Amino acid sequence: MLNLTNLDKIIKIESVALFNAQRGQETLHPLVTVLDQVKSKPLYPARFISGLYIIYLKEVKCGELKYGRSNYDYEEGTLVFIAPGQVYGIDEKLKAVQPKGWALAFHPDLIHGTSLGRHIKEYNFFSYDVNEALHVSERERQVVTECFIKIKYELEHAIDKHSKNLIVSNIELLLNYCVRFYDRQFITRDSIHKDILTKFESLLDEYFQSDKPKISGLPSVTYCAGQFNLSPNYFCDLVKKEIGKTAQDYIQEKLIDVAKEKVFDISKSISEIAYEMGFKYPQHFTRLFKQRVGQSPNEYRLLN
Repeated sequence: MLNLTNLDKIIKIESVALFNAQRGQETLHPLVTVLDQVKSKPLYPARFISGLYIIYLKEVKCGELKYGRSNYDYEEGTLVFIAPGQVYGIDEKLKAVQPKGWALAFHPDLIHGTSLGRHIKEYNFFSYDVNEALHVSERERQVVTECFIKIKYELEHAIDKHSKNLIVSNIELLLNYCVRFYDRQFITRDSIHKDILTKFESLLDEYFQSDKPKISGLPSVTYCAGQFNLSPNYFCDLVKKEIGKTAQDYIQEKLIDVAKEKVFDISKSISEIAYEMGFKYPQHFTRLFKQRVGQSPNEYRLLN
């Protein structure tokens, strides 16, 4: 049983067996588990670092799970994704929590050598932040629950040559549904996202009009995402879905627009302009400019 003294240390969840043991549930497979959380014992405040991929489907409104330094404020039907290496825990303000909903946890070894193993990094929502959880509709929740139940069925079935393929295929199916549901969530929050994109453009305008490029270098996607309290992956996905190009491409386009104006200032060398724009090495500026414009900065200055 966990107690408050565990808040002083981070407990590593290295195995499915340990994940199950903390919840008082049986381990049916060494590399994967699906739990009906109603059957789990209460959890006490503690901090964990995950060695597993974990997906929680919460079925009641609660705010007990901490991710990093923030709390998940769950609504009914919320999906949360945790990847190996991420820190999470139970809110220290609570004495104990009775888990509800569903939990799927699997070790990276389960998917080694599979299609899912090769593509798992493409499911960006495993690195989204607390305010970017997936809120599913009643029908979507039913689809997700059906996937959990299918995986659970395979775990309760006698292991045979088909078991691993069916388990991994159903996990991949679940994740692909989540991609669809996130696309729907991006659309339903379109007005919020358009506001962020407007602010993104203003942020870049202000950045390049200031001394920040000289001091801090080129604005990164991580920097821009942080200005809106978004994770880099969520921010990249948002930008890509809204305007059809990556956040990095958008930053570079803005940079080139500014650079086109600056190269006409013949009182400054191309190297000076490169440093002003935030480049450490002028040749990197020249290479990017030619790649984007089709002419070197000097050619553009002379021919336009």
